[in-house]
Amino acid sequence: FMSSTLRSSLLAAALAAITIAAQAQEVKIGMVNPERILSEAAPAKAATARLKSEFSGREAQISKEGSALKAAIEKFQKDAPTMAETTRNTREKQLAAQEDDFQNKRRQFQEDLANRRNAELEKIQENSKRIIKQIAESGKYSVVLGAESVVYIQPQYDITDQVIKAFDAGK
Repeated sequence: FMSSTLRSSLLAAALAAITIAAQAQEVKIGMVNPERILSEAAPAKAATARLKSEFSGREAQISKEGSALKAAIEKFQKDAPTMAETTRNTREKQLAAQEDDFQNKRRQFQEDLANRRNAELEKIQENSKRIIKQIAESGKYSVVLGAESVVYIQPQYDITDQVIKAFDAGK
């Protein structure tokens, strides 16, 4: 007694539900933790070591200059009341110039370090994306999300360890 329109509508709804259920079963979602890759993967550790060795000497030199400048300013502040005015003014100008020079060196160091760190990070991210794509394709993942956007995922869908192993193997 059902009208043919109602029967068609119910059939269409049932087919749509079956199709959606079938599609839902095919979706495989993975998750990767980029912070772990940056802290645990051998290439990331090597990049950190390269940056440290490349910039540690300059950092030590700047720190040494900063300490010397601080000591000179403290000595000037202690001696200033007993100095002749022209000597005090000359020394004050010298210290101001030294402080400007020091601030410029420190700023340039920080810029250089940030630029190199960003260059290293970019290489690691490019390789990570390539490896994640390979793992996603071979594991038939529909989507791979970053850990920062995931509240919960079952451990078997966390592919971070696979990415780190592939990264370490140089794949």
